[in-house]
Amino acid sequence: MEIDPARSYVFLANHQSLFDIPLLLATVPGPVRMMAKRSLFRIPIFGWALSAGGFIPIDRGDRSTARDSFASAIAHIRGGTSILLFPEGTRSLEDTLLTFQRGGFLLALKSGLPIVPVGIRGTRAVQRKGAWTIVPGPVSISYGTPIDTASYGVRRKKELIEEVRRRVAELAGLAVGEEEAS
Repeated sequence: MEIDPARSYVFLANHQSLFDIPLLLATVPGPVRMMAKRSLFRIPIFGWALSAGGFIPIDRGDRSTARDSFASAIAHIRGGTSILLFPEGTRSLEDTLLTFQRGGFLLALKSGLPIVPVGIRGTRAVQRKGAWTIVPGPVSISYGTPIDTASYGVRRKKELIEEVRRRVAELAGLAVGEEEAS
């Protein structure tokens, strides 16, 4: 299955740098909205930009507001928009993927959307965590083949997470590392 820009997907990418965000938004095929942790919306100017860009805040510690965020994401999906998430939940400082959070997988399973694994390379060197300066350097984004979530279902969610994690690691040239239940 190839990526069809006229169809909605859940794009799940590794996360190395703040630079990942504009690169992905510029290259994801078709309309997309990104889900981001609510605390980012409290950062002066940056938080305003997220809100103005239609990003969907998610509070991982509060299930009721997380449900509202999922409802907002589903509304965007029904309108023909894809959703982009970083399942690691934060930027990784190492060459190993962090544990994947399950929210993006639940969204894909409940909405029936395919998941597109995305691998990002080089952005950690271009903009390090905690730095606001950008250093020129090569970066690449690789979009994997969409994964049909219907063949997994909620009961096989762990297998789906492992498969997506393996594919993201391969696309990003990263080690998979140990996966913990989350």
